[in-house]
Amino acid sequence: MGGPLGAIIGRYPTAGSDGEGQVGGGIIRHNRKCRDLVFLVVFIAFWVAMIVNSSFGFNQGNPLRLTYGLDYKGNICGNRHGDPDLRELEVKYWMNPNQVYLSGLKSSHFNLADARTICLMECPIPAEDGVNFVCDYPEGDIHLSVDDWIDRDYDYFEFLTPEMRNSSLQLQGPCYPVIFPSVNVFWSCQYIARASNVSLRHWQQMGGVSIDENILIDKNIHRAINSRSAVLKRYVADIGKSWPVLIVCGGILPLFLSVIWLLMIRHFVAGMTWITVILFNALIISVTMFYYTKAGWIGNDALSVVIGETDPYVNISGREINHLRAAAVLMTIIMIVAFLSSIAIIRRILIATSVLKVAAKVIGEVQALIIFPILPYIILAIFYMFWFSAALHLFSSGQILRNDCNGNCCSYDLKTNRVNCESCCGYSIHYTPHIGISILFHLFGCYWATQFIIACSSTIIAGSVASYYWTRGEISPEIPFLPVFSSMKRLLRYSLGSVALGSLIVSIVEWVRFILESLRRRLKLTDTAPESCMGKMMSSSSQCCLGCIDWTIKSVNRNAYIMIAITGKGFCKASTIATGLIMNNILRIGKVNVIGDVILFLGKLCVSLFCALFAFLMLDTHKYKSSHNKISSPLFPVLVSWGLGYIVATLFFAVVEMSIDTIILSFCQDAEEHQGNAQYAPPLLMETLDGQGEMQRLTQGS
Repeated sequence: MGGPLGAIIGRYPTAGSDGEGQVGGGIIRHNRKCRDLVFLVVFIAFWVAMIVNSSFGFNQGNPLRLTYGLDYKGNICGNRHGDPDLRELEVKYWMNPNQVYLSGLKSSHFNLADARTICLMECPIPAEDGVNFVCDYPEGDIHLSVDDWIDRDYDYFEFLTPEMRNSSLQLQGPCYPVIFPSVNVFWSCQYIARASNVSLRHWQQMGGVSIDENILIDKNIHRAINSRSAVLKRYVADIGKSWPVLIVCGGILPLFLSVIWLLMIRHFVAGMTWITVILFNALIISVTMFYYTKAGWIGNDALSVVIGETDPYVNISGREINHLRAAAVLMTIIMIVAFLSSIAIIRRILIATSVLKVAAKVIGEVQALIIFPILPYIILAIFYMFWFSAALHLFSSGQILRNDCNGNCCSYDLKTNRVNCESCCGYSIHYTPHIGISILFHLFGCYWATQFIIACSSTIIAGSVASYYWTRGEISPEIPFLPVFSSMKRLLRYSLGSVALGSLIVSIVEWVRFILESLRRRLKLTDTAPESCMGKMMSSSSQCCLGCIDWTIKSVNRNAYIMIAITGKGFCKASTIATGLIMNNILRIGKVNVIGDVILFLGKLCVSLFCALFAFLMLDTHKYKSSHNKISSPLFPVLVSWGLGYIVATLFFAVVEMSIDTIILSFCQDAEEHQGNAQYAPPLLMETLDGQGEMQRLTQGS
C-alpha cells in the first residue's frame, strides 16, 4: 500500500522513516505536490465558458416571455417598454374568432400565431343586452390615451368613421365583437365555444359577417396554451415566481434542520436511528397526500389552470394536472417501497447506532466540523442565485420575428387609415439550435459545479478526521489547532485538480445516462410500432447497468477523496489505493458501512422531504394562487426545493458520512499494516466499538 499511513499523517513515525513526521507532520507538510493540474485548468476554463454563456442569456433573454404572450406587434404582454406601454396589460386576447376557427381547420394553412392578438387587463365578456367590442390600441385618428381606452373597456366603436365601422363589421378591425365568453388560462384568454345568443343576434342585426360557432374555437386555443413548449415555459417561470419559497425551503430551512440533526447525533446518538426511520415514513406519507390533494383525488383543493374567478360549470384542464397525478402515483410507489424497506432494516438499526457513535465521538473532539459546512453552503448559495437567474434568461432567449404567413389576415391599420393585407402576419419567438446547446451546457455546469463543491467539502472533512485518527485521538501541538483549516489549506494548495477530475467523472456518467434516457423516450414517441419484449428487456438492462456504474463510481470517488486527503496522491492513484483497500476488507467493512449509509441517506431524505412539505404549504397560500404570482403548478418549485434541500443536507451530513468512512478506511489500513492489530485507533474509537470483541469482528469479518 505504499508504506504505513501513520508516518504520513500522524506524529508517530514508523521504523525506517526519516523523522520528518516527528515535527512537521510528514508528507502532509513536506512531501506533497500539486496533482492533476490539467483538470484544474479545464475546470477554470469551464467557468470562463459558463460566464460567457450566461452573459449571452442576460443579453438576449427576457423572463417575461416565459409567462406572457405576444401581441400582433411583437410586444410582450405586461412589458412597460412595449408600444404602447403594456405594464398592466398582461392577458393575451385573440380578437377575431373566425381567424381562430380557420387556424384549427386541417385544410387551412393559416396558423393561430398569425391571428390578431392584443394585450388586455382581463378577458372580456359578452354584453347581456347588446354587443361589446374590443378595439385595437388607440392611435392615428383615434385620439384616446391608453388609460382612457382601458377605462372604456377597450371599446371606442362609437368614435369610428363609416369606413372603419364597415371594416369592423367585416371582422377586419379596428374593432371586433365579443361574441364568445373567455377565461384567463395562464394569461391567455381561452374561448368557451358557447356563443352569447344576445350578442350574436345584435351583431347580425348590425350587418356583421357570419361568425363560426364550431368547438374548434375552443380546442385550438386550448391546444396552443397546453402545448409541451408552453407548459415547459410555465414550469421554468414558476421557478422565478416562487423564489421566496426556494430561499426559505431550499436554503434556510435545510440549513436549520441539518445543524439540528448534527447536534442530535452529537448528544442523542442512541435514538437518532429510530427517530430518522419513523420521521422519514411520516414525511413521505405527508408529501404523497399533498400530491393527491393537488391532483384532485382528495378534498376540493385541486390545481386550477384559471387565473381569477371562473364559471363553476366550465371545466378546463391542462397537462399540469396530469403531471401532478403522475407524480402522485410515483410517490405512492416510493412510499410503499420505503415502508417495506424500513421494516426490513429494523433488525440492523443497532449496527447503525454503533457506527454513528464513531462519528459522534469525532464530532465531539473536532467540533469545528459542525460549523464548517456553512462555508461551502454559502458558496453554493451564491452560485445557485447566479445560476437560476442565468437559467431564466437562457430559457427565455431567442429572437422575436414576424411570421411568414400565407393566409388571409387583412386588418385595418389606424396609422395609414386603410385595410392592410401585406404585413399582417403575427410574431413568434424563434429559437436557434445554439440556444438549446447553451441550455444543456448550463445544466451540465450546474451539476459539475455542485459535485465539485461537495467533493471539496468531503475532502476537507476527510483530512480533518484522518488527522484525528492517526494521532490516536489527540489534538497535539504537532497538528494545527484547527484540523479543518489545516485540511482546507492542503486541499487548496495541492488537490483541487484531483477533486475537479473526480467530480467531472461523476458528471459525465450522469449526463450519459440523461442523454441515453432522453433518446430512448424520443424514439419511443416517434416509433408507432409496439416495443418487443426483447427491446424492453435490453432497455431496462441498460438503464440498470448505467445506474450500477453510476453508484459504483460515486462510491469509489468518495473513498478516493479520503485517500487524497490522507496521502496527497492524484485522483487515479488515490482511487486505486482506496479500491484495493476496500476489496481486501470487503467482509470487514461491508455490513457496517452499508447500514450506516442507509440511515444517513434516510436522514438526508428527511430533511429534503420536510423542505418539500413546507414548500407545499407556502405555495398553498393566496399569494401563489392568484394574480401575478400565480404559479401554473407546485410541481417544479416543490421538486427544486426538494433537490436543494437534499444538496444542503448532503453538505452537512457529509460530516458524519465522511467521518465514518474515513475512520473505517484508516482503521482497516492500520490493521493491515500491523498484522490485524490497529495501533493508531484512539481510545474513543475502541470504546465505541465495544472493546476487543467488536474490533475482532471488524478486522476478521463474519
